[in-house]
Amino acid sequence: MTYTVAVRELCEFTAKQGDLDLRFTPAPTALEGMAGHAVAASRRGAGYRAEVALSGSYQSLRVRGRADGYDPAQQRIDEVKTFKGRLDRQPASHRHLHWAQAKVYGWLLCEQEQLANIEVALVYLDVGTQQETVFTERCNADDLRQHFEAQCQRFIAWAEQQGAHRAARDTALTTLAFPFGGFRTGQRPLAEAVYKAAVAGRCLLAQAPTGIGKTMGTLFPLLKAAPAQHIDKVFFLAAKTSGRQMALDALARLADSAPALPLRVLELVARDKACEHPDKACHGESCPLARGFYDRLPAARAAAVATTIEGKTVTALQQARVREVALQHDVCPYYLSQELARWADVVVGDYNYYFDLGGLLHGLAQANQWRTALLVDEAHNLVERGRKMFTAELHPAALAQARSSHTAAQHAPVKKALDKVRRAWVALDKAHPAPYTVLETFPDKLLAALQQCTTTLTEHFTDHPTEPDGALQTFYFDALHLQRMADLLDAHSMVDITQASAAHHQQSSKPGDSVVCIRNVVPAPFLQPRLAAAHTSTLFSATLQPARYYADLLGLPEDHVWVDVESPFAAHQLQVQVARHISTRYPHRAASLAPIAALMAQQFRARPGNYLAFFSSYDYLQQAAALFAQQHPDVPHWCQSRRMLEGEQREFLARFTHTSQGIAFAVLGGAFAEGIDLPGQRLIGAFVATLGLPQINPVNEQIRERMQALFGAGYDYTYLYPGLQKVVQAAGRVIRTPSDEGVVHLMDERFAQTQVRSLLPAWWQTR
Repeated sequence: MTYTVAVRELCEFTAKQGDLDLRFTPAPTALEGMAGHAVAASRRGAGYRAEVALSGSYQSLRVRGRADGYDPAQQRIDEVKTFKGRLDRQPASHRHLHWAQAKVYGWLLCEQEQLANIEVALVYLDVGTQQETVFTERCNADDLRQHFEAQCQRFIAWAEQQGAHRAARDTALTTLAFPFGGFRTGQRPLAEAVYKAAVAGRCLLAQAPTGIGKTMGTLFPLLKAAPAQHIDKVFFLAAKTSGRQMALDALARLADSAPALPLRVLELVARDKACEHPDKACHGESCPLARGFYDRLPAARAAAVATTIEGKTVTALQQARVREVALQHDVCPYYLSQELARWADVVVGDYNYYFDLGGLLHGLAQANQWRTALLVDEAHNLVERGRKMFTAELHPAALAQARSSHTAAQHAPVKKALDKVRRAWVALDKAHPAPYTVLETFPDKLLAALQQCTTTLTEHFTDHPTEPDGALQTFYFDALHLQRMADLLDAHSMVDITQASAAHHQQSSKPGDSVVCIRNVVPAPFLQPRLAAAHTSTLFSATLQPARYYADLLGLPEDHVWVDVESPFAAHQLQVQVARHISTRYPHRAASLAPIAALMAQQFRARPGNYLAFFSSYDYLQQAAALFAQQHPDVPHWCQSRRMLEGEQREFLARFTHTSQGIAFAVLGGAFAEGIDLPGQRLIGAFVATLGLPQINPVNEQIRERMQALFGAGYDYTYLYPGLQKVVQAAGRVIRTPSDEGVVHLMDERFAQTQVRSLLPAWWQTR
């Protein structure tokens, strides 16, 4: 069996050595890198060939890649690297890796062109000055062949192991049986749709009701399709920890049902949750787990992917398991997990690992030309999460802290650059004193000041890598992100200025105290290329209605498939009652409190048990809870508070037992409105005292105008659809299994409107 590897991947595996060193080294963006490569190519002679596709073999290993350029007249091959800062501060390990790559390309070209020798050039291009620094070495073909074979020999044992693993994995997946014997109602049509989308290489948008087992209903068919479709990796992407855990539990169930299945499952977690030494910097002089990281990595990697430990099959690489292996080998758990993403079959992680501009999984997939399959859990969340990924803000406090930092006090150029940003910011606020202003483009003078400032800070950080300054780095990265989003600014985003007086309800604010924002409204242009890069993708949730809204905002391809899985639940299981005598519109909030409290008490006395009551804000929640406690002190109740910690959230949910009774007050759209599972008597009803509509404010009104211009449905896209999605999610907490029964009170007269009712689940029969 032939194993194919990219040149970069081969050398990353064989030629990295020494410490993990993440001291600040400014790096060009992908766009800057591409532009730099184009500049280098444009300076070469007429016969110069850029992006030369090359491949070669050694035993069972096939190596492929694209050399940056070849000049036949000079018989010179170029390996171009773009950089920022000072080249003389480049770690020796980086130069070693770059030479390894260049010489592999040199041999592949010699073999292809039948050359006896060739000049190999490392071309370093400074993206700031556009100046090149070139290192060359005349190499004969035999020496390059020996270098190539040496790299291959270091990799081939691993490649053969990987090939055997892949063959065994695909054989086992071909015969894999569904672990529960039979599908639940609704689960089979979902699984069939996922499988067909994988076979056809399509994107699927699947609305499937809560409680049918969506996680297993999507993972199982995709894994079954993997062998025939030559899928290298499955990425299960979730918005919340609960979604990741459900995926890990489903994959564990598959492993239990098929002990011979060698499926490597990796959980990716945030850096702050995996770091063993948060008080230390990520380099060998500070952190013991960074010292000699690449020297100890091969043994740690081999141990992590070992299929048997003490005679037991182990393929799950969850956080605890990766940490255990990492500490046994004295390497960083977080960066070991990132390395293992190259060798896992299924990776479970947050949305940002794939969809963010610098997403690890997307970057690896592109570099290695993997054939990937995506599962996007609770995909309705991707609209708001996508907007946050592609929004950039500058806060005056961040600049103030940077200007008052010890670095600014000691280094005049840094202080001068920050002061210039401050002056441009003050001038901008003086020109736009209104509480909220939307601009056509990002202001030129502030952008120029930011660009000059980040250049100065880049030089400073490069010259002083051992002088970390948290406040300065925070502002620096905020400014870089804003510049990047300014470069990508289009109709999908808007530029706005919010004065401090508007943001904090102050009487007035000083110029320079505004929040300057590039606000993404439609994440589709950023998400679409990521979805297109996958062989197949399935985005699923219980609330994806109407489908056109999600297709428009998430950038689904025109030929995507839509499936609305029929609910397994019957109307008699859930009494849905509309309180037409209540209005929760903002002007009517005070008047709504008494009838809401009366209705909740009446329902509780008719059928005592556990209920959730959802409100549109903490203020509304607290007012309702206070009145309810005053009028009905005998009914147990408890409330969600602002910024609850994970432990407090667990305590909140622990009060829902099979024998307890009471009403929990929660915020619609918050931690308890989706992603929690309280089956049976743990939850028998819900009260929803809102349509969930986003607040009418200047920002949302601007979004409404933009949505109207782009899609012709400004109000619906900005207010109605996002609001009712939250309502349906919250109500979905009540019926979790085929045997559950319960009640939902929709407490607002507008729930009786035809348009609103059309956006509720079809199996609900409102009364």
